[in-house]
Amino acid sequence: MCGRYAFFTPTQAVARLFGAVESTAGDFAPRYNIAPTQRVPIVRWSAPEEGDTSASPLRMLSTARWGLVPFWAKDPAIGNRMINARGETVSDKPAFRAAFRRRRCLVPADGFFEWRKSGSGKQPWFIRAADEQPLALAGLWETWSPDGGEPLHTCTIITTAANGFMRPLHDRMPVILDAAGRETWLDRAASSDVLQAVLAPAPDDALEAWPVSRRVNRPANDDAALLEPVPPE
Repeated sequence: MCGRYAFFTPTQAVARLFGAVESTAGDFAPRYNIAPTQRVPIVRWSAPEEGDTSASPLRMLSTARWGLVPFWAKDPAIGNRMINARGETVSDKPAFRAAFRRRRCLVPADGFFEWRKSGSGKQPWFIRAADEQPLALAGLWETWSPDGGEPLHTCTIITTAANGFMRPLHDRMPVILDAAGRETWLDRAASSDVLQAVLAPAPDDALEAWPVSRRVNRPANDDAALLEPVPPE
């Protein structure tokens, strides 16, 4: 599972890193404790309904609410339970299969949190790339259009079985895409089999982690001090 993460790399730098040529995300403020239902940056292809249908889609950096609302949903509150999609079943589940075929995205992150059971409860850990570069998490996005209302763009993060590094913390982890995987995931012509192949655990040596303060348990706490190492309990 991936239920909290941090994103503080400037959006312009992320756009360059992930090949986005257009941005509607603005100057997204640094966030150190992103929680479900909040708006987050994503990298995706522009959709025809957002402009001239005769124009070629552009890879863009935009924002979406975290928690995917299927286009057919009657109540957007369903998105509160759709923050993650299991990679093993994402192509078949009714809530995700349409987005898997046509609306894949990258969710940029500088690291994510996971909680490990300890003698005094659950100890939060911060996990990031070993090379300290932003992570590209595999995601899906969707547009929910209420009758006569403003369209709502939402997203979810895809998870897979934990690798050896993550297993002591949790049995699941977000799908982390390398450079080749990012291009495959955003390839509009990629087959389902090719896409499924990239939804695999990251190599064990790709990540590093350390325990952090339990202040991260409260979404209202959102400052850089949340990422500072603390003695494990």
